[in-house]
Amino acid sequence: MTAKPRDRLRVLVVDDSAYNRQTIATMLERLPGVEVVGRATNGKEALRLVFDVQPDVITLDLEMPEMDGFAFLRLLMHRRPTPVIVISSHAAREHVFRALELGALDFVPKPAADVSPELRNIEQELLAKVSMVRRLQAVRLSERARALQQSPRPSATTHPVARGLPLGVIAIAASTGGPPAVQQLLAQLPRELPLAIAIAQHMPARFTRAFAERLDRLVPLTVVEAEDGMPLLAGMVYVAPGGAHLEVALGPAGPVARVSAAASGGGVITPSADRLFRSAAALFGTRLCAVVLTGMGNDGTDGAGVALAAGARVWAEDPDLAVMSGMPRSVVDAGFAQRVGTIDAIARSIMEFSASLASDVGERSGRGATAGRDEPGS
Repeated sequence: MTAKPRDRLRVLVVDDSAYNRQTIATMLERLPGVEVVGRATNGKEALRLVFDVQPDVITLDLEMPEMDGFAFLRLLMHRRPTPVIVISSHAAREHVFRALELGALDFVPKPAADVSPELRNIEQELLAKVSMVRRLQAVRLSERARALQQSPRPSATTHPVARGLPLGVIAIAASTGGPPAVQQLLAQLPRELPLAIAIAQHMPARFTRAFAERLDRLVPLTVVEAEDGMPLLAGMVYVAPGGAHLEVALGPAGPVARVSAAASGGGVITPSADRLFRSAAALFGTRLCAVVLTGMGNDGTDGAGVALAAGARVWAEDPDLAVMSGMPRSVVDAGFAQRVGTIDAIARSIMEFSASLASDVGERSGRGATAGRDEPGS
């Protein structure tokens, strides 16, 4: 069930710096309908205030004395799940993804690790992300954190996997709440998957490489930040770089990634899931599956329509189960989603899709079909 919009947002600010607490509180209180109801210097104090003032949203620094942000998140999601916006420096990128796995909703990168007047530069982004809590589903962050804890970890291996041309492509769109959802999905896929996976995850520049590197350690598949001209291979996952668009195209030896810097202005979300879906549909047609996960807005809807018209499969995370319902609901409401389900159900569908493509290739080979008919773009 979708949560009712909140008329007034009660915010708890958690940071060990008095300057940061005051600066963040001042910025938040400029937003109509927002009230800062508490300030805490560490996780232990914050946990007590959570029950005293019952905030709707919490802004959280991760590095604090006595009880850090990670311990606080674990206890919070167990005792009183509440949306958390992490405020962290670019230097602590790895910490951000750990916090998201523990149940944080989103993050705002701050200019420097130390106390600095530059903190004021995050105001616009901070206010936007706090405001989105008004459209948040009934809190499912703790459920997603538990699912990640139960996800299988890749076993150690001493032999490399041969990577050939993919039988097809999975193109994934995600925004707010996406990193844990993507991780949960990829953790259920085998390292020998005969498909390539391309991901358009809305994320600031300088964070996508750390995101890809963390996924590479935590899921069976090989995950990289995409580079222009990189060949698309089976069992590989390509994450769109922050501040750039990821598309697929046909290169001299097979499908390749195309990475292009986003043009300034124009209002196009970066990376654009619509652009990824359109390019993949043009190249792979019926051998594409477009997947839309949690996120605000409607990025991916137009591209999903193009993909469906090209014969591709289009699946969406159940909007009523997603952390943020906007993107999957837009696809469902447009009539483009052929399947709607949980992350686990989508993972099973990907395995079915993979098996069907492998079966088709086997049948064509048995009939003496030419190899050229199986190449992307044919």
